[in-house]
Amino acid sequence: MLKKLKKKKKSNLLTITLTSSLILSGITFDIASAQSPDSSTVQQNQTSIVQTTPSFLTDAASIESVIQAMSLEEKAKFVVGVGMPGFGGTPPFEVTGAVGGTFGIPRLGIPELRLADGPAGLRIRPTRPGQTQTYYATAFPIATALASTWDPATAEAVGQAQGNEVKEYGVDLLLAPALNIHRNPLNGRNFEYYSEDPLIAGKMAAAMVNGVQSNGVGATIKHFAANNQETNRNSIDTIVSERALREIYLKGFEIAVKESHPWSVMSSYNKLNGTYTSQNADLLTTILRKDWGYTGFVMTDWFGGDNPVEQMKAGNDMIMPGMSYQSELIKAAVEGGNMDESVLDRNIKNILQIVIQTPEFKKYQNTDKPDLTAHAQTARNAAAEGMVLLKNDKMPLPISKDQKIAIFGNTQIETVKGGTGSGDVNAAYTTSIVDGLKTGGYQINQRLLQEYKTYIDTLRSQDQYKIKQSPWGEDFGKLIPAIPEKPLADSEIASSSKESDIGIIVIGRISGEGADRKVVKGDYLLSDAEQEMISKVSAEYHKQGKKVAVILNIGGPIEVASWRDKVDSILLAWQPGQEAGYAVADVISGKVNPSGKLATTFPVKYSDVASANSFPGTPVGNPKQVVYNEDIYVGYRYNTTFNVKPAYEFGYGLSYTSFDINHLNINEGKKFKDKLKVSAMVENTGNLSGREVVQVYVSAPDGKLEKPAVELKAFGKTKDLKPHQRELLQFELNAKDLASYDEGENAWVLEKGTYTVKVGASSEDIKESATFTVDHDMVVEKVNEALAPKVEFERLTK
Repeated sequence: MLKKLKKKKKSNLLTITLTSSLILSGITFDIASAQSPDSSTVQQNQTSIVQTTPSFLTDAASIESVIQAMSLEEKAKFVVGVGMPGFGGTPPFEVTGAVGGTFGIPRLGIPELRLADGPAGLRIRPTRPGQTQTYYATAFPIATALASTWDPATAEAVGQAQGNEVKEYGVDLLLAPALNIHRNPLNGRNFEYYSEDPLIAGKMAAAMVNGVQSNGVGATIKHFAANNQETNRNSIDTIVSERALREIYLKGFEIAVKESHPWSVMSSYNKLNGTYTSQNADLLTTILRKDWGYTGFVMTDWFGGDNPVEQMKAGNDMIMPGMSYQSELIKAAVEGGNMDESVLDRNIKNILQIVIQTPEFKKYQNTDKPDLTAHAQTARNAAAEGMVLLKNDKMPLPISKDQKIAIFGNTQIETVKGGTGSGDVNAAYTTSIVDGLKTGGYQINQRLLQEYKTYIDTLRSQDQYKIKQSPWGEDFGKLIPAIPEKPLADSEIASSSKESDIGIIVIGRISGEGADRKVVKGDYLLSDAEQEMISKVSAEYHKQGKKVAVILNIGGPIEVASWRDKVDSILLAWQPGQEAGYAVADVISGKVNPSGKLATTFPVKYSDVASANSFPGTPVGNPKQVVYNEDIYVGYRYNTTFNVKPAYEFGYGLSYTSFDINHLNINEGKKFKDKLKVSAMVENTGNLSGREVVQVYVSAPDGKLEKPAVELKAFGKTKDLKPHQRELLQFELNAKDLASYDEGENAWVLEKGTYTVKVGASSEDIKESATFTVDHDMVVEKVNEALAPKVEFERLTK
């Protein structure tokens, strides 16, 4: 996100090139000119005003009088943040590593709030000047891993733990969760997001928000909206139909807004159908507030947009992280008649309604001592719950403790806890996969392990592979250059296979903010060394009648079709947070029976992705516009509708036991009135305890609107079922859940015809079906016309 922000200073023009909450290295500018006003000047101004304005912020009823008591200068400053430490000033943040703060007005009882990242846990600096105490936060599993639990209760527990750390470390708002759609597997920031499906994304985000806010601190859902790539993210113009927006890219946000009432919404960097989202009244006012009834406040992403006055008018209540010139432009716009002061009053009211709920306003005395031990256990449980068993031919997993293990792959040691950038967390430790297995009581081949340690240490001592500070500063983690996979001699593999009972191969990947992934070897594709490792290790072990398992320590899909048949088991561990190794050991040992399901599709090849031809936009090399030609056909909607077989489909995941899903029932009469009740029985038909996810899909008839072959409409996860134990899961769908968006009517419409309800274990593994009819077209909900594209684009056709 490189965007030029212009500030007039007398006759000179200062041009600043910045990037979001991440600022690229090599940028210099006049910091003094962007700092907050001198405190003594502010105090003088406040002293001169306080004699005539006794208003003081105490509760919701006092907000109007407080706004009336504010001077125009104070109003203009209040809607602009106080800067980001190291960029545009050095505001006096008590929480080192917090990336934003709000302008306080002590004379009116308005405190300064502190804002910090991020999606995988609170991102603050562990050290503070002049202090010996450390302020470590818990690194939780990435959002994609949490979505793979298909269990909102797990997400809510993670949110509760995160919110506690936010509160006890003195932060008021967490800049998370992020719930953009996995439109394309190459988005570098997909690890921060939940799913390709808006129902999963919305439900998991809502659970996370509810968990965070149960602590009396705020959550921020982001990035609103259609922010589905990192390439030119601050300037790219996303062109997408109204229907695809309403059904896919906005739906998750709608669910989260209505089911969790987040304190804040963060507008995204990109343009949407020609207008920056932070300057888009259709998005921020018409849809968010009028259609959805949102009552919190909206902030920009860091340095997003290019016109602070238009941001104010659009309903972007606060500009972050804030620079003094933005306040000056806002004040000048009011004085010059280019913006009504009532716009400022409206925005300030939205913010103050949240301010009065914050710990800072309530003068909460934070302890700086959250229960990190308990939170680590929460992270461990969530990580294991989200792991997906992709393959397990003849049950090589779980592995008993008396089996000897040889582990191959660099990432067994350099295990990836999460992605980079604002989604990173400064945790006290990351337990590697090999250490987790050792602690779990497994006998690990020490000779092979030492060879890997020596290899990694040798390369890390070389300049090109040394771990460095992030170019965005120490708060954003480390820059860890990828080292090539350790070459394996035939003799090394042979001896390791003879000395062990099973071989484990670990494949790792990392990605992050600021860049997208690529279809190259070592990223989306396996490197030649990784392919050779899999081929040779598998061949040698199989020659001896032994099994090989692969652990994928990745943040998003990689190519699997070319090598999966060579191995016996594949465990998708994702990027599991700081407890990575322990969580892997829990699943490998069978202490936890894997119950994760894919919330994002693994294609056979990248060209099978619906958006492959349009990502990341045109012109190639430096895109200015990206057209969502696939329209509503994202992920499994595309695969099922156009018969494109994936490597592993949406909703897929195996278990160490087996389940039967049956006795599908829908409410009597089989004619839809206002609600559809669905129930299904799940029975554990295997020999081990475990949990199963029931997925409810609906196939709708093509009428005026063409429909995807199937769409997820509900899901639920059983409790831990013992062998032969059963559980009845029940769901209730209303007309809005079943409706499609009609652009011509500006309405959600349930079209007449025969609908098929399908319950199953994945989008392709359907167990039972039932039908119901809708006798006539039903206009379920009228909404305001908004966000129509200014250009035409082709849709996929059958």
